[in-house]
Amino acid sequence: MNRLKLTMLVFVLLFSISIYAETGTDSLSSNKTAGDSVKNVFSVSPILSLTGGDLPNDGGGAIHLSWKVKTDSGIKFYKILRSTEPAGVYDTLTKLIPNFRAFDDRQGIKNKKNYYYKILTVMNNGNIFESKVYGPFQATAQWFNKKRGIVLVLGVILGFFILLYMTKAKQNPNLFIRRIAGLDALDDAVGRSTEMGKPLMYILGIGDITQLPTLAGLNILGEVSKKAFEYGTKVRVPCYDPVVMSTAQEVVKQSAYEVGRPDAYNKGDVMFLTQDQFGYAAGVDGMMIREKPGAIFLQGVFFAESLILAETGHSVGAIQVAGTTMTSQLPFFVAACDYTLIGEEMLAASAYLSKDPDMVGTIKGEDAGKLIILFFILLMVILGSIGYIFNIAPIMKIFNVIKDWFTLG
Repeated sequence: MNRLKLTMLVFVLLFSISIYAETGTDSLSSNKTAGDSVKNVFSVSPILSLTGGDLPNDGGGAIHLSWKVKTDSGIKFYKILRSTEPAGVYDTLTKLIPNFRAFDDRQGIKNKKNYYYKILTVMNNGNIFESKVYGPFQATAQWFNKKRGIVLVLGVILGFFILLYMTKAKQNPNLFIRRIAGLDALDDAVGRSTEMGKPLMYILGIGDITQLPTLAGLNILGEVSKKAFEYGTKVRVPCYDPVVMSTAQEVVKQSAYEVGRPDAYNKGDVMFLTQDQFGYAAGVDGMMIREKPGAIFLQGVFFAESLILAETGHSVGAIQVAGTTMTSQLPFFVAACDYTLIGEEMLAASAYLSKDPDMVGTIKGEDAGKLIILFFILLMVILGSIGYIFNIAPIMKIFNVIKDWFTLG
């Protein structure tokens, strides 16, 4: 009897363990993430279709996916999976909420390589639906972005006017450019330094060689140096950046050779001070106070040190010609300097001073392009206003077509 009870007890124990093992396996498989191999996947997916292909108007490296579903009801989120083989290992790319119907895959995509996708739909009740495999899809690069066709049109128009005026400038070097008072005063400033027997100081600011105001300042430095060497005046150029200093030395040296005064060039007159902003300002101010230059040119990139430099220059009685594209510093230069080149005046200074046909033609061509753009803006304002105020459908249609061409391509 005891042997029969013991046998029954062992049988019940083994049966309970087997049931628990099966239940535990099902529970674990239903909680797998999309990154794992899915074992408990339902056979019917809510994904009706998935279409994909290269993302248009780009440089490649992206595939656009879009899909349709039967219903949003009960969906918790999607997981997008990708593989390079139809039956390969699929990696999880992203998790998306049910409202999404599209996804742009930019994660390590290589052009002209096959990629396969499928979507796991995770339901609120924990069920997981796996779609079939879609693909292959490839990414390719396009030569042109069709949505930016207006840029091509404007570029062609601007290029036409630049070439036209460059040709005219070669035939007539004295094409009209609006008078810039600060550049017209260049002779007076250099002449005053010569009469007083004092050096001329040229400050290029604290920009590096890659910044446009610094490059424009170096161009102006070349023309100022020519005048100074013609009059026999020293040019002192304290620099903030070592690369700018080396470039400035070559510019001043070239100017001395062009006017036939190579002996007037002294490499030590173009020197490096420091790359500390206010240390540089203090060093330049010290030079101003000791040498008391007759003229000071401040051309380049300036920040908080602008007023410190300009006030010190004013205190020593120098003629000051400033120029920068930093709009926050222009008020200080206007207040403390005799002449100020504002924005594009500084960038156009090389053409204004040298009368080089290519430079002059470029300036004139850009101005013609700006006039066309301003005229077009005025025309659009008039069209839009008339169409909206008087509710004229044809005019509004033309207005919207042109507006969409500029904004949407």
